[in-house]
Amino acid sequence: MGKREVVDVGERTAPSALAARLTGRRATGERRLSGTLTEVTLDDGRKVLVKLGDGPGAARAEAAGLRWLAEADTVRVPAVHGHDGNRLVIDLVDQGAPSAGAAARLGAELAALHGAGAPAFGAPPPGGPTEAYIGRAPMRNVPGGDWPAWYAEHRVLPYLRRAVDGGTIRPAESASIEEVCARLPELAGPAEPPARLHGDLWNGNVLWGADGRARLIDPAAHGGHRETDLAMLALFGCPHLGHVLEGYQEAAPLADGWQDRVGLHQLFPLLVHTVLFGRGYAEQALRTARAALAR
Repeated sequence: MGKREVVDVGERTAPSALAARLTGRRATGERRLSGTLTEVTLDDGRKVLVKLGDGPGAARAEAAGLRWLAEADTVRVPAVHGHDGNRLVIDLVDQGAPSAGAAARLGAELAALHGAGAPAFGAPPPGGPTEAYIGRAPMRNVPGGDWPAWYAEHRVLPYLRRAVDGGTIRPAESASIEEVCARLPELAGPAEPPARLHGDLWNGNVLWGADGRARLIDPAAHGGHRETDLAMLALFGCPHLGHVLEGYQEAAPLADGWQDRVGLHQLFPLLVHTVLFGRGYAEQALRTARAALAR
């Protein structure tokens, strides 16, 4: 079916009615999965997911991100049927078990996705808002031409300030992270062109399909450094991560020293988690910053 948008439907509309409106099919069943997710069965047997966004504009941002990733024709993502401003309707992924082969294929697909590029570091997907989200945290997509300066200004430092203002990181502790930002031009490695990033690529956003192909969900898509997606996969663990990296390296080898830069790229998600979840992640972020400075 063609992609259609419906605005101002309102959250009082039943998820099944919204799914029917946006897919053009009759809904035959509805099952609540959580407070934000509802599975809807359509009359042709397909199942779609109706998802409530995490904040104003979140459904629009996610829809734009999924479509931008899909346009690269590399990694697989759920098809987007539309949104009503607050809720998104996408295909439901029929899940299976991870495998080494699927992981290696995902690595090659990620390399191709990144190679599809972006207009600039920080560039939002076409039709996506500047004020976007990473999980439940706000994230600004502001374009920049230099990755070290952009990463410091628009990814690391805003969350460091929020963590200090919220008392999760003490002011005296912030010096090590600030020093990493100051030294990013020498720590960041060779210059890279802007890559098309998923942007929130932790293990929970990788679904292993029953057909043996991985799907990516819940993007915080933007133009960024390709090592960032891979560092996020490593941060919280990923099945067959070694095979993912092998598949990536065969398709598009990473610059020398990339292993030493993993911590630099993990600072952003660690600080996001510090803001959202507290002191444990603050201590991990601080250790990561000190390790980066010691190299």
